[in-house]
Amino acid sequence: MKIKDAAKDYLAENVAAGSVLLLTTDDGSNRYSTIGGSCAIGDKFQLVALTEKDPAYEIPVDNNAGYQLWTSQTDAIYLGNGLSLDRVHNQLALRDDSGIIDSAVGLITYTAEEKSKLDLKKEMQTLGTRIC
Repeated sequence: MKIKDAAKDYLAENVAAGSVLLLTTDDGSNRYSTIGGSCAIGDKFQLVALTEKDPAYEIPVDNNAGYQLWTSQTDAIYLGNGLSLDRVHNQLALRDDSGIIDSAVGLITYTAEEKSKLDLKKEMQTLGTRIC
């Protein structure tokens, strides 16, 4: 992924050094999604900054800014060749050779404590599903 200068500057200001970044959909399909469910499968993306790697995101995304950037098998199907991230009109914009993928990519940061609570919430939801 080519991270353009405007996006590099934005990320440098908003992501703690040493963070792990995930490139994931924001369509209700994963635990990081801020949307509860949507018909927008695969057309909304977000960057999630974590203090440690999430094993569910196993595909490294090479980039020119030196970030530890990862995505998942599920998310990778929406990403084509020539991936780039820019900052346009105060929004992060994700593109590939086919055109704009998302013109308003979100950025969410989690501390280790918040991530732990998120993992616990997921575990409780899974238990609830098994009980029902």
